[in-house]
Amino acid sequence: MWTRHDLRRESFIDYDSHWLSEPEASEWFAWCMEYFPWEQRAIVAGGKEVMQPRLMAWAGDLPYRYSGQTLEPRPLEGRLLSLCERASEAAGEVFNHVVINRYRNGRDHIGMHSDAEFELGKDPVIASLSLGCERAFVIQPKDKRGRKQSKRFPLEHGSMLIMGGSFQHRWRHALPKSGTDQERLNITFRRLHGPPGWRWWEAASEE
Repeated sequence: MWTRHDLRRESFIDYDSHWLSEPEASEWFAWCMEYFPWEQRAIVAGGKEVMQPRLMAWAGDLPYRYSGQTLEPRPLEGRLLSLCERASEAAGEVFNHVVINRYRNGRDHIGMHSDAEFELGKDPVIASLSLGCERAFVIQPKDKRGRKQSKRFPLEHGSMLIMGGSFQHRWRHALPKSGTDQERLNITFRRLHGPPGWRWWEAASEE
């Protein structure tokens, strides 16, 4: 069952704690762990190149560039394509790119950031499927008072969280460190409108 969390400035989060049943979520977790060629990649943070504190995999027909790195195209097909189509139906958006983050334990994490690359469009809708151990999802506004207004959401095994409206422009989000020694997978679905360098306002002016 979906629950909407309305946030200020026309932003929202939709959350379904049991988007996948427990058996189905566990089956997807096992399949992903076995199927994907996991990589640890370098990104640029604070002007320095550092290794991401997590592993990742991805699929999509267009390259995706963020934090100084580019994910080259990889086929989005088979079972993963069917899951992407299912997520598209839930979110009301046609997704064409998937990123899978693997958090091996509580030391693996992702810091505060937003997914606001131009090629994602003006107000991108991004869906996030959680598999494995429960971890906290933290959001905070981008303005000066942001840290005092942070919110936490527990992301359960098989849950789906959708970020919509102006969320990526008004809020930041993170998966902080925790004390767990268990693994978690996060499958994110997004729509790329063009390759790196595509600008939504330029495309709009040509219509």
